[in-house]
Amino acid sequence: QVQLVESGGQLIQAGDSLRLSCAASGRTLNTLHMGWFRQAPGKSREFVADIGWSGITSYADSVKGRFTISRDNAKNTVYLQMNSLKVEDTAVYYCAARMIYKSVYDYWGQGTQVTVSS
Repeated sequence: QVQLVESGGQLIQAGDSLRLSCAASGRTLNTLHMGWFRQAPGKSREFVADIGWSGITSYADSVKGRFTISRDNAKNTVYLQMNSLKVEDTAVYYCAARMIYKSVYDYWGQGTQVTVSS
């Protein structure tokens, strides 16, 4: 079983930067594929970024060049650095994990609210 706890969400102004953290417990990060997702009010949850055990990353087109996902295996923590934030980035951000041999995310955090004001 994997537990995920996100932190770092807050109210912030457009153009500013913010870093979200996701602390994992129950398994070591090098056995997990980690992702960030978000859900805006009235919208479906959408993929933001992910990082494999080898460090290979991928991003949604909407955040490419502005967001960076990273992992610190020693701290068992994944980060999402968000720069040049836009009002449309406002959402609840969720951390997710799956075993590296699976294609479906099995574990989810409770979410952290990011609100970007104009």
